[in-house]
Amino acid sequence: MKRTITAGTALLASVLLLSACGTAGGGGGGGTDGMPTELGKTEGAVSILAWPGYVEDGSNDPAVDWVSGFEDATGCTVTSKTYGTSDEAFNLMKSGDYDVVAASGDASLRLVAAKEVAPVNTDLLKNYAGIFDFLKMQSWNSVDGVSYGIPHGYGANLLMYNTDVFPGGLDSWSAVFDDASQHAGQVTAYDSPIYIADAAVYLMATKPELGIKNPYALDKDQLAAAVDLLKEQRKSIGEYWSDYLKEIQAFETGDSVVGTTWQVIQNSITTGNTEVVLPKEGTTGWSDTWMIASNAQHPNCAYAWLDWIASPEVNAQATGYFGEAPSSQAACDYRDDCEAYHAGDADYASKIWYWSTPIADCLDGRTDVTCTDYAEWTTAWQEIKG
Repeated sequence: MKRTITAGTALLASVLLLSACGTAGGGGGGGTDGMPTELGKTEGAVSILAWPGYVEDGSNDPAVDWVSGFEDATGCTVTSKTYGTSDEAFNLMKSGDYDVVAASGDASLRLVAAKEVAPVNTDLLKNYAGIFDFLKMQSWNSVDGVSYGIPHGYGANLLMYNTDVFPGGLDSWSAVFDDASQHAGQVTAYDSPIYIADAAVYLMATKPELGIKNPYALDKDQLAAAVDLLKEQRKSIGEYWSDYLKEIQAFETGDSVVGTTWQVIQNSITTGNTEVVLPKEGTTGWSDTWMIASNAQHPNCAYAWLDWIASPEVNAQATGYFGEAPSSQAACDYRDDCEAYHAGDADYASKIWYWSTPIADCLDGRTDVTCTDYAEWTTAWQEIKG
């Protein structure tokens, strides 16, 4: 489990996909914008790079398998590899070994800018129409009005706390920022440069004079303010986490009593003394995107996979297994926990700032300044952790 770049000219990444889809299996046709207008015969194989839990074939749990049905229906044999961080996924895609990647928003624009992924003709995917509108054509999955993939599912980074320690409950990120010292050594946070955006969300609400309008669009002064906040928080952090199993263990043992989390983590804790909340300041979150490699060797099977994983029953299986909201209302017909994940709740979703790759061209629309990019965030994160 778990998600200087300029993307304006990244549409050129589609050229290789046009060639591939136009000839693969015979009968494919390409459009002038580099996207296929029709698909040919499937090639018999597809290579997929994804988060753990996204491509299950029954080998981990015989009851959890949505790959075998795909192979039977399409004739595309699946090979897959999992990754642990968005940085790892970005580097693995450079190898050219994968047709498809499930990318979080802190990797997707990097992949577009590096020309590792191609535009996707969503008209060729029958299940795309049913996907929630608030997940489509967003800053993390499209560029200049062109789609670079399809949404998989989505979730919020929530505040989790020990109810024995906080019997009155919590409703603010102040518990892990301004008030963190009250529980020094027992505060936890997500271990990634993208966590800087969590600090920015808090600063948006508590220090409006900084002028932050988008937590992924920070100029140098705004980034410095977020870094200062995180350096102060660092004094109270007991452990940063990226492995969700470690956070489960830390809350069960009491080593951690408050910090950022995912709904699936709280669902997995057995002690019965934790609660989660989406704080009043809002939060960050993820909406992962299935993307097709610009040099995909099996483009027709790649398109077939995107349509399969977006189909209601399969999407319900995959997102339910991982612990996130599905990408369509129809998928909720196959799940009994959609309400717990606020699936389809556009108001709830509007409180989530989905992971997006920080780039020099400010995502908040400012043109009078240059924003800090992911490389600068990575350097800052190393500085924060010391």
